[in-house]
Amino acid sequence: MNGVTVWLFLSIPVVLASWWSLLCFLPYIGVILLRIRNEEKVLEEGLDRYAEYKKRVKYRILPFIW
Repeated sequence: MNGVTVWLFLSIPVVLASWWSLLCFLPYIGVILLRIRNEEKVLEEGLDRYAEYKKRVKYRILPFIW
């Protein structure tokens, strides 16, 4: 879900041709990154085999990038 919202928030300024709203989008990226890191920490603590899963699935949002 997070990946979808990143693309949504990135596309809105482009579609509306509002570069000021693109500046408002930049802090959102940081918030999402912090949320993902926290969520993974909670999952590793709560699920036994999550660390194993994380080794198999390396990409979180962007395939072949991150």
